[in-house]
Amino acid sequence: MTSIMTNSAAMGALATLRSINSQMETTQDRVSSGLRVGSASDNAAYWSIATTMRSDNKALSTVQDALGLGAAKTDVAYTAMESSKDVVDEIKKKLVAASEPGVDKSKIQKEVKELQNQLVSIAKSASFSGENWVYNDANNAAGTKSIVGSFNRDNKGNVSLTQLNFDTNKSSLIEVDTAGANVTNGTGLLSNNMEYKDATGSTVTASYSVLSMDITNMTVGALADAIKGVDATLLQMTDAASDLGALNSRVELQKNFVQDLSDSIEKGIGKLVDADMNEESTRLKALQTQQQLGIQALSIANSNSQNILSLFR
Repeated sequence: MTSIMTNSAAMGALATLRSINSQMETTQDRVSSGLRVGSASDNAAYWSIATTMRSDNKALSTVQDALGLGAAKTDVAYTAMESSKDVVDEIKKKLVAASEPGVDKSKIQKEVKELQNQLVSIAKSASFSGENWVYNDANNAAGTKSIVGSFNRDNKGNVSLTQLNFDTNKSSLIEVDTAGANVTNGTGLLSNNMEYKDATGSTVTASYSVLSMDITNMTVGALADAIKGVDATLLQMTDAASDLGALNSRVELQKNFVQDLSDSIEKGIGKLVDADMNEESTRLKALQTQQQLGIQALSIANSNSQNILSLFR
């Protein structure tokens, strides 16, 4: 039945056109934003997961910065330890040279003194971001230093941080008191009075440190003991350098892991919410064709009234 009151064909064509336009709007949004799930209304579950993961990824980015800062601190401390070890090696050589008969020990002591000053200079300058892991005073006491290693979220949604800890008592080279005087029985490997093993294997504590040692009036026997003390200090410095190197290696490994983890999370988010641009562009082309056909169908349906009018002419 054809009616001039109710154009069923036009209403059907209009409803189809509205549906096509709605689909086109959705597809155009996906094409322009690149997202299949851009808001909670698109898919509440995926949107919620993706939003949380994006937040966690931002936290991981901050962790990477913290690890970079930690790596810089360990690098500086390790460099200072290695440089100091080379200087102490030179002091050991001077002690061996001073053991030769007829050598003017006072002149060698001048060289030793300059090397001792160099050790102090190295330790004081090994500071990064306000922290010095090899030189300790009243404002920078030796102790446990922490580096943020990772950001974690468990299956219940609870968050926590992984810390990489290092005890700078192991890396302390020089410790001074509030007056600036060297502490001879503290944590400093160079400021502490030297300890070594005698012929019987017993531990002997010298009355001087690597920094306070004066060989001017030392006998051959005293020089031999000094060499033993310096050699024992070198072994301790080697152990400390190994600890710093191990920490530095771990920080670098953790930094690489956090980067890989961040990339994996980013890929996971993409799989949840990213639009398939090949699929969406194909759908858009199809919808544009359907839209044109829908407009033509509506035009044909609307022309039916004009056809009826022609019957009364």
